[in-house]
Amino acid sequence: MDELDRGILAHLSQDARMSVAVLARRLKVARSTVQARLERLETSGAIAGYTLRLGDFAREHRIRATCLLTIEPRAQAAILARLRSLPEVERIHTTSGRVDLLLQLAAISTSQLDDVLDQIGGLTGVRSSESLIHLSTKLDRAS
Repeated sequence: MDELDRGILAHLSQDARMSVAVLARRLKVARSTVQARLERLETSGAIAGYTLRLGDFAREHRIRATCLLTIEPRAQAAILARLRSLPEVERIHTTSGRVDLLLQLAAISTSQLDDVLDQIGGLTGVRSSESLIHLSTKLDRAS
């Protein structure tokens, strides 16, 4: 990955809807060069996809939570497959601490959050779960 690739990724991380023509102008290269680089970055897996980032208004009207899971070692693949199918599960991280998986959840109501936590806790292979509801955000550098 060279400087041009990093420039493309930097611009797209700020605005994934930026057109190839605008990218080319900003990076001062030919449109065909940017197009070829994008295709290579996608093929290599450096760009896994393009997504929507919710604004403050949409995020404020969702209840967020972290769920800590301890699971049976051989059940991880099945649990991950099931978790990926739940739309309230936004992120899944493996950990090196006392728990095996850390999930980031978002729901539109406490009852929806309660339902999804029940579903997660009831999955075959889940030994224990602990949930933490996010009250307010004091710092968010990921946005």
